Amino acid sequence: MKPVKVGLLGLGTVGGGTFNVLRRNAQEIARRAGRGIEISRAAAREYDPAGLPGIEAIEVSDDAFAVVDDPAIDIVVELIGGYSPALELVLKAIDNGKHVVTANKALIALHGNEIFAAAQEKGVMVAFEAAVAGGIPIIKAVREGLAANRIEWLAGIINGTGNFILTEMRDKGRDFDEVLKEAQALGYAEADPTFDVEGIDAAHKLTILASLAFGIPLQFDRCFTEGIGRITREDVSYAEQLGYRIKHLGFARRTAAGVEMRVHPTLIPERRLIANVDGVMNAVLIKGDAVGPTLYYGAGAGAEPTASAVVADLVDVTRVLTADPENRVPHLAFQPDALSDIPVLAMADIETAYYLRLCAVDRPGVLAEVTRILGDLGISIEAILQKEPVGEAAHVPIILLTHRVREGQMNQAIEKIEALDAIEGNVTRIRLEHLNA
Repeated sequence: MKPVKVGLLGLGTVGGGTFNVLRRNAQEIARRAGRGIEISRAAAREYDPAGLPGIEAIEVSDDAFAVVDDPAIDIVVELIGGYSPALELVLKAIDNGKHVVTANKALIALHGNEIFAAAQEKGVMVAFEAAVAGGIPIIKAVREGLAANRIEWLAGIINGTGNFILTEMRDKGRDFDEVLKEAQALGYAEADPTFDVEGIDAAHKLTILASLAFGIPLQFDRCFTEGIGRITREDVSYAEQLGYRIKHLGFARRTAAGVEMRVHPTLIPERRLIANVDGVMNAVLIKGDAVGPTLYYGAGAGAEPTASAVVADLVDVTRVLTADPENRVPHLAFQPDALSDIPVLAMADIETAYYLRLCAVDRPGVLAEVTRILGDLGISIEAILQKEPVGEAAHVPIILLTHRVREGQMNQAIEKIEALDAIEGNVTRIRLEHLNA
């Protein structure tokens, strides 16, 4: 059987890794796929031929649309990232009747509904395993391996940059700004680190996971997102003293009222496996009603880990090239006409526990005022940690852990506490999840 012809858009980190993995493991991949998979054309504005042995054997140009329009190409692999021209290229490829493989989480999170509808109409596949958690086969796990389950919730450390920063702050007592600079120097964070440290990258990925888990349309605009820039080394230390670790978590849960979908710093009990995922590694914990908790761990980025997922998608597409569209695995796990209209909850309506850090005047009665405010709003306290004033300081830090409460009630409480003349500055709030399974 003749090989499948692939057009590769992008020869950067992931594109180069994909080219090298396909070339190095060509025989093994052909044994798995049932036929060869060959990159016959590529598009890239800049690339390093020295790092791509064999690249001289294929045509490389800077015209991505020429690759998409080539009638000899069976599968287009989009690895240029961003929204445009990636969207136009993917839609053109679909319109030309070509299957698509992409690692572009932003594209899928924001435009996936449109892309999948176009692919359904044309009878082609769009595969995106590499869009979430790099080399971890999490899309396949949720979409196929856990298909028997009603997914109850999932929680993920799905951005390696943020996890590296929080790990360094905990292990070495360093400040956020200092570690961020090191992450940039090591290549973990971009020159503009906004997508990583503000949680946007993780929100793209969580949007995809929530759709796969709960059978809802992609709704990135409904995902609550909060970054890690306000976390201090003191918060990390206090959390440790209370038996918790702070992770930048993506969390989605099915409730009777709707779906929670949120990314924010989160306290997790230190005994949980996911709390011990450190450095740039990723992990996703999923609770299904039949299987119980399952944890998926591995490299969330990098040339060859991500290429592993891209090539796995190429193998999947190659295997089903002759299958009729109605019998393929649905893009979002559920059949397109069976997606649910269950709402995504507003952040004020979700329920969780909280870590609160206050800077209070060192005088009697202040803590009583704070606990009265919390009590009046029905907020129960689980633990209190009051630190001694340092030197001649007139203020002391007070740390509170609360039981679960609705976010709207906590918003009211924080507003009232910050209005007290005995409280200096803003209250630091970090949400807390026990992740009981």
